[in-house]
Amino acid sequence: MVDHVSGDPSREGKSGRKVLKPTIRLFVTGGTFDKEYDEIHATLDFRDTHLPDMLAMGRSRLDVQVQTLMLVDSLEMTDADRDVIAASCRDAVEPHIVITHGTDTMVDTARVLAEKVADKTIVLTGAMIPIAFGSSDGLFNLGGALTVVQVLPPGVYITMNGRVFSWDNVRKNRETGVFEAL
Repeated sequence: MVDHVSGDPSREGKSGRKVLKPTIRLFVTGGTFDKEYDEIHATLDFRDTHLPDMLAMGRSRLDVQVQTLMLVDSLEMTDADRDVIAASCRDAVEPHIVITHGTDTMVDTARVLAEKVADKTIVLTGAMIPIAFGSSDGLFNLGGALTVVQVLPPGVYITMNGRVFSWDNVRKNRETGVFEAL
């Protein structure tokens, strides 16, 4: 399902002909980005994605097509879920893809994408604090991912807290809650 389309993927060139502008596909898979606090059950749950609102809040002027693939905690993500993500990346017409993902198994999904998707620039990002909490790192991480996906060569990357990592040279340090090079 397509949640949000920002901008027209074509424009008039100097000659008056339509020229395709590169667009970015943004796949939503869940994770802390989209969690909200359920006051009745005292749990963090998913209702809907916050990504269109985040793009508006960040005043993004990019041509971004947001598509929700799933809303799951990455600790509950299955191999079948990762296959859906990989197939969606392969099938996307856009050469630049950003994926919002839970941080706990982001590297696992990146590994699958590196094995199954070629000739695309794919950047995974996440958040440690839900955007609904107001002091989230998610907006910063999303902006970083949308920026670097436009300039990196084809491959699979993770960007968190202003740093960019190749998928095979990163881990989440569970003691500090920070992504770091191996």
